[in-house]
Amino acid sequence: MGEEMRLHIAEDGADPERVAALTGYLRDELRQLDVAEVRALPGSEPPPGSRAFDAVAVGGLLVTLGRSAEGLRSVVGAIRAWLSRGDGVRRTVRLELGGDVLELSEASAADQQRLIELFVRRHEPTGDSDGR
Repeated sequence: MGEEMRLHIAEDGADPERVAALTGYLRDELRQLDVAEVRALPGSEPPPGSRAFDAVAVGGLLVTLGRSAEGLRSVVGAIRAWLSRGDGVRRTVRLELGGDVLELSEASAADQQRLIELFVRRHEPTGDSDGR
């Protein structure tokens, strides 16, 4: 099985129900890609007196990647495309993989592309005998 990438989704001014809906939309898009699994990120116990949203972190996804760098590239590309459809509302997706963090939001397209390339290169498999 491949590496696990954690995603944390936020939107300025969004309530937990809106963030949960956005997370569901992104989860559905990511499930169409060549990844092993996409599921809700397990949450922690809610603080006393707060409203619980099951036992998952609102806005959190856990993506289990395949073995190729293309899987990671496709996930990051899908996230970038999803962010661009924000209709002027500031959305942020924080990616965590292997101790590295990449936060995508309002950076220019060129800056996002540069950061994505660095992030993906850092996590490309090395030493594959089949050339991938």
